Amino acid sequence: MQLFPRSLNYLPLALAVGAAGLGVSVTFVFWYYFSPKNLQVGYAPEQPVDYSHKLHAGDLGIDCRYCHANVERSQEAMVPPTQTCMGCHSIVKKDSPKLAALRDSWDSGNPVQWVRVHKLPDHVFFDHSAHLAVGVGCVSCHGRVDQMDVVRLEEPISMGWCLDCHRDPQARLRPKDQITNMTWSGGDGELALAEVNPPEHCSGCHR
Repeated sequence: MQLFPRSLNYLPLALAVGAAGLGVSVTFVFWYYFSPKNLQVGYAPEQPVDYSHKLHAGDLGIDCRYCHANVERSQEAMVPPTQTCMGCHSIVKKDSPKLAALRDSWDSGNPVQWVRVHKLPDHVFFDHSAHLAVGVGCVSCHGRVDQMDVVRLEEPISMGWCLDCHRDPQARLRPKDQITNMTWSGGDGELALAEVNPPEHCSGCHR
């Protein structure tokens, strides 16, 4: 006597197909929505001093290298010391309540506790000077900070994003005297490209 319909013979196959489909869907969700593009881009922490890059770098036209003075010579673009800020603010808006943390730092000798926005994992080696030396502009990685009241993470700064540039750097290259010019849009980097040979092997960034 037949207790179950013959159609139930397809049940294992249907379950296998469903499980495979579910696995693909879950993988896509984690791959896309849990990627740096979605988890990191837009990160804009509150800082101890209400510093506006739009005012300083944009409206006032202060060059990036005035504050990040060693960016062309060092692996890291240093956060400016209090002394750099006080070069202006010992005269300009010196009593502003917004600068209380800056004045406290100046009086105590302790650095302002800035919150880092662009942070790479410890196992990644990145050299600012090497990139600027071949004509990669600040805007390529940091976006239009001259338009940001609060600095935010504009790019995912992930391995895939870096490799995309290393494989095809031309669009991000510019004359070396334009590396801090946020509005530069001329040329296509062909002359600079001849000098560039970015590594694509693991040891280029993982040492």
